[in-house]
Amino acid sequence: MSTLFLRTLRDDPADAEVPSHRLLARGGYIRRAAPGGFTWLPLGYRVFRNVERIVREEMDAMGAQEVAFPALLPREPYEATGRWTEYGPNLFRLKDRRGNDFLLGPTHEEMFTLLVKDLYGSYKDLPVSLYQIQTKYRDEARPRAGLFRGREFTMKDSYSFDVDEAGLDKSYALHRDAYIRIFDRLGLEYVIVSAMSGAMGGSRSEEFLHPTAIGEDTFVRSPGGYAANVEAVTTVVPDEIPLEGQPAAHVEDTPDTPTIESLVAVAQELFPDAGYTAASTLKNVVVSLVHPDGTREPLVIGLPGDREVDAKRLEAQLAPAEVEPFTDFAGKPVLVKGYIGPQVLGAESESKIRYLVDPRVVAGTRWITGANEAGKHVFDLVAGRDFTWDGVIEAAEVLPGDPAPDGSGPLELARGVEMGHIFQLGRKYAEALDLKVLDENGKLVTVTMGSYGIGVSRAVAAIAESTHDELGLVWPREVAPADVHVVATGKDAAVFEAAEALATELVTAGLTVLYDDRPKVSPGVKFKDAELLGMPTIVTVGRGLVEGVLELRDRKSGERAEIPVDGAAARVVAAVRT
Repeated sequence: MSTLFLRTLRDDPADAEVPSHRLLARGGYIRRAAPGGFTWLPLGYRVFRNVERIVREEMDAMGAQEVAFPALLPREPYEATGRWTEYGPNLFRLKDRRGNDFLLGPTHEEMFTLLVKDLYGSYKDLPVSLYQIQTKYRDEARPRAGLFRGREFTMKDSYSFDVDEAGLDKSYALHRDAYIRIFDRLGLEYVIVSAMSGAMGGSRSEEFLHPTAIGEDTFVRSPGGYAANVEAVTTVVPDEIPLEGQPAAHVEDTPDTPTIESLVAVAQELFPDAGYTAASTLKNVVVSLVHPDGTREPLVIGLPGDREVDAKRLEAQLAPAEVEPFTDFAGKPVLVKGYIGPQVLGAESESKIRYLVDPRVVAGTRWITGANEAGKHVFDLVAGRDFTWDGVIEAAEVLPGDPAPDGSGPLELARGVEMGHIFQLGRKYAEALDLKVLDENGKLVTVTMGSYGIGVSRAVAAIAESTHDELGLVWPREVAPADVHVVATGKDAAVFEAAEALATELVTAGLTVLYDDRPKVSPGVKFKDAELLGMPTIVTVGRGLVEGVLELRDRKSGERAEIPVDGAAARVVAAVRT
């Protein structure tokens, strides 16, 4: 440590929001280089490479082959798939000196597809799975949480190529099993949840989420084993109700009721025996859709008044369009703010404003909703009789206690960080880039693909987040920058000689050792640094040396034991390899 490029900090960095960022910066593992970009320092890069090694070993073991693409990529392949436009402002775009368009790769589906197209042309060449571990770039609007959400990050992305869906199912299963082994070896708690593919396209999609309170993703699970990202949860749709015999709709004066709460209060005053609640109301939320080509359109979402629109669910349903708040009520006078009703909405109506409803809005259901006139609402407005809609959308928030779509019980909500995502892409990219091979009958068939990603740099943060304690980092042995931290304390030369001899023996035995040989640093500072840096095993050579003993400490459990100097190396090796 006297020559190691390391400087620990006693205070948290001002911009550090989460424990992993604070501790990795304080421990000299990373340094902020720019918003959303970090420099790996020697200890941090050791952890990073250990994570990378585990990922690489398991990918190789499943039969995938490693390649490496450039990060600077041409526009044309992304233009062919539509993603040059669809990625919107998240894409780093640039021009070379000749004016040609390039991008910094956010992901590499197009390049992998073209590589296989260039080299393979027969069903005999398939299946094949290729992967890379490479830096990706996305122009995040608000980089945050250290390594969790940056503009530059390292990802393992792999792609499978098969002749048919049966082959894709096998490739998908191989990757899924490899991911389970990877996250088990990393020591990360994870939940496998159903997910949406979003802008990536494809059919079957699952995420490996690490449960943590700081997670940006919400997921649900049920007692019966259902688990899904909140964007992928589907609503249990109620049965339709016969239209015959339903009461006629009637408009009532409801002054000063621009909110659901105020409307329910008035409705209960007008009809005290009706049992009206927020769930009896139909809330109509207006948003502005911004399409990839820059065009804008208003969209109205109808949902029960006891629920809010979930922005992530809404955006996942409407991607690649972006969603912004709607503000141009003056330009759309048909939309009476606070009193919007579905009677004037729909692509076929005079307003031409698209209207999408929550799945709970089924034919025969009765609602209290806006009468499209300030201070008035309509009661007993019946879906399918008094209004129609252009489509159904899963945009309402999921609430604890909602039924799981597979009937496995009530849902509970939790937070998590996405660590891995696997997709069955199908033929989207192969069709766009004309990737075909000859089948057994000599007929050209389009290849079917899978896409599989793991956040390598993000995994470092997740491990730090999940294993630290009040003293500092506590690395699992598989990823720790060293197996053993040998601490020499005091000023006696004999202490340093004994510590160095022990370190040398441990290295000879095949362990990696961090040796604190700093001569003029107090024992207190050395102990604090050892706790902050978080090696799994700490050996202190100090005052006990005169009595022929050293202190062996397990960083995770805190257990300490005095061991004799004679045979100490063997005892430490045994502790490490237990």
